Amino acid sequence: MAVFTPVDIDDLALWADQYDIGKVLAVKGISSGIENSNFFVTTERNEYVLTVFEKLSFAQLPFYLNLMRHVAERGVLVPQPIANRSGELLTAMHGKPAALVTKLEGACQMAPKPRHCAEVGAMLAKLHLAAQDYALRQPNLRGLEWWRETAPVVMPFLPPAEQALLREELAFQEDYAASPAYARLPSGPVHADLFRNNVMFDGERLTGFFDFYFAGVDTWLFDVAVTVNDWCVNEPDGTLDVERVRALLAAYHAVRPFTDEEAQGWRTMLRAGALRFWLSRLYDLHLPRDAEMLTPHDPAHFERILRERIAQPIPPLV
Repeated sequence: MAVFTPVDIDDLALWADQYDIGKVLAVKGISSGIENSNFFVTTERNEYVLTVFEKLSFAQLPFYLNLMRHVAERGVLVPQPIANRSGELLTAMHGKPAALVTKLEGACQMAPKPRHCAEVGAMLAKLHLAAQDYALRQPNLRGLEWWRETAPVVMPFLPPAEQALLREELAFQEDYAASPAYARLPSGPVHADLFRNNVMFDGERLTGFFDFYFAGVDTWLFDVAVTVNDWCVNEPDGTLDVERVRALLAAYHAVRPFTDEEAQGWRTMLRAGALRFWLSRLYDLHLPRDAEMLTPHDPAHFERILRERIAQPIPPLV
């Protein structure tokens, strides 16, 4: 959530006239994240989050905004997209797609305990089930095809040992994705980026998931793996905290039981989740975009996690 496209209160005052949200009182850029331009917007009626999309197009964005609305109607705690007076969820800001959503209460829990992980696991399972009948379909844009395209781009920046790891893991994941076992994994719309800074808590009460703009259709197990790789790791070595892993998985399993195929593919998906974010962080570090308030994440964190998932024992899925 960096700021690539600056927006000030004068911009907002004019733009907000198309919405029934009252007078804009304040706007503040959000510094975390690295994909879109995000702002807290305060009006005389409520608080909102404005996102100006830097990569996703007007044609792509209805998938994400309508997915949020779809799962919210089924009891999943997510921000509500705000329609303008014409009923449109997506409008233009400085010539770019822009959307306004409600601001969730609470704060991110950056030092989670098992009870926080259990809340996340249960709500993630509810999200997967709620999105099963979502009519729009769009692939995970940071899935295997993107990995294939991105690996050769970042490869020249890596020392030989890291190049070898990247080549070997990509080949391993390609083999698994082509297997009958992979084809049997349950799938549907997933969040695909459910890190600690994309979930809000009020004390121990989960108040919502947000930032759905990496969502897409993928295996549910991949979504679980991405989540575990962030919520249940020890810093700085990337090892798994067994108690937190068990809390998250047990709470998920109680809502949507895991299958035998998922249990067999669990380590592979943990590796896939680590590879995806190692690659994206390598790309953002070595090929950065200009932005205000931009701080790229350290790719070495997910390299360590990937090596851990390959070499070390992991808690079973069920």
